[in-house]
Amino acid sequence: MAVAAAVIPKCCSSSSSSRFVLTTTLKKCFVHAISQPIKSKEEVLVVVGGGAAGVYGAIHAKTVAPHLGVVIIEQGKPLTKVKVSGGGRCNVTNGHCADNMILAENYPRGHKEFRGPFFNTHGPVDTVSWFVSHGVELKIEDDGRVFPVSNSSSSIIDCLMSEVKQRGVSVQTRKAVTAVSVANSGKFLLEVEQLPARHVEHVEADYLLIASGSSRQGYALASQLGHSIVDPMPSLFTFKIDDLSLRELSGVTFPRVKVRLKLDSVQKNIPQLTQVGPMLVTHWGLSGPAILRLSAWGARYLFSSGYKGKLIVDFIPDLHVGSLKSMLVQHKNQFAKQKVVNSYPPEFGITKRFWSYVLDRKGVNGDILWASISNNSLISIGSMLKDCTFEVIGKGQFKDEFVTAGGVPLSEISLNTMESKICSRLFFAGEILNVDGVTGGFNFQNAWSGGFIAGTTIGGLALSRFKAML
Repeated sequence: MAVAAAVIPKCCSSSSSSRFVLTTTLKKCFVHAISQPIKSKEEVLVVVGGGAAGVYGAIHAKTVAPHLGVVIIEQGKPLTKVKVSGGGRCNVTNGHCADNMILAENYPRGHKEFRGPFFNTHGPVDTVSWFVSHGVELKIEDDGRVFPVSNSSSSIIDCLMSEVKQRGVSVQTRKAVTAVSVANSGKFLLEVEQLPARHVEHVEADYLLIASGSSRQGYALASQLGHSIVDPMPSLFTFKIDDLSLRELSGVTFPRVKVRLKLDSVQKNIPQLTQVGPMLVTHWGLSGPAILRLSAWGARYLFSSGYKGKLIVDFIPDLHVGSLKSMLVQHKNQFAKQKVVNSYPPEFGITKRFWSYVLDRKGVNGDILWASISNNSLISIGSMLKDCTFEVIGKGQFKDEFVTAGGVPLSEISLNTMESKICSRLFFAGEILNVDGVTGGFNFQNAWSGGFIAGTTIGGLALSRFKAML
């Protein structure tokens, strides 16, 4: 189902904004002169990180305050994660969570805090509207994921970078902000290292937005400015399973299973450690949306358990165990002269390859006739389909996402502005915060929402100060 996507002409950027290029906006000075900031009415925002949150924040800051000098500093190429996400299609957001309370429940870290004004300010509908109004047609797939109609992340990247250019935002690549401090004037003093030459510039900024994702660079800068860091660790990953026979089923999918994680380190009942959804068998174990959601909610528990535990899978969650066993008995009576390996109740919705795996695992000879199978074997097969245990021996990597749990605690920022509660005019957005979402467009929505709030807040402050100087 496609979102209505009538193309609306892009807003023309202010002609005055084009005058501000890096040589005039970055207020540089060398070490011996760093204590004497250059005085100017022109204010500067430095954005550390050229990912989704940083670029979106820069655009909106410049939109609100065209006079503001905005510079993005990025170590590599801008919007790298946008390019590879969703298999190169870019899962922009999720279109099935109109209720912000339901939307918040998709964030293992952040679900309590996001029940407030965060998504009310800029939610999925706002994200879709912004991209559509800037010429990107979007569609909602059956599972709620929103993609460009082009099925290419380039549509999103081109849109954002076009807006960056039109707004007059300067993008500086192959540079890293290695240190930051605050001068007596309240300005930020940044050490910017040119890569790979190691040449160091010293730059002043009136506002600082750290949107550097899960990089150590961002954590170090946040720490230098007084913030604590929740230890980062992986979220959204697949499970390595100790079962050689299962690997032979690589590529087999299950449209709907119920998976439950059981760990020695977790004795209390945690509802989120049970998930329902599609699952995929890989050559190393198990993947798919149900597993990825489970990995996100269990990220910290799994880390402390050394990524070892038990995974209990219900392959037919919509059938009660009693009904399932009755179907097996009925199938036995109806197909008594067929080999067990060649037929099974179609209501199970499983593949023949998996059925053979079940028989082998339960020690049932598939070449016997249904008439010869014992009732105990039927009970055993039914139990396995409803309560199958796998040994998790490690984590794999989810190649489309690189999501981290951990970062700057949400308690240390104001979610209605994204400003630090510790350091004035310091802002955060995106994955540098202790926020992570499950798969389905939720991590990007966090980036768009946080970037928008931070950018518009900074733009508003800069515009007020600019008007006060006139």
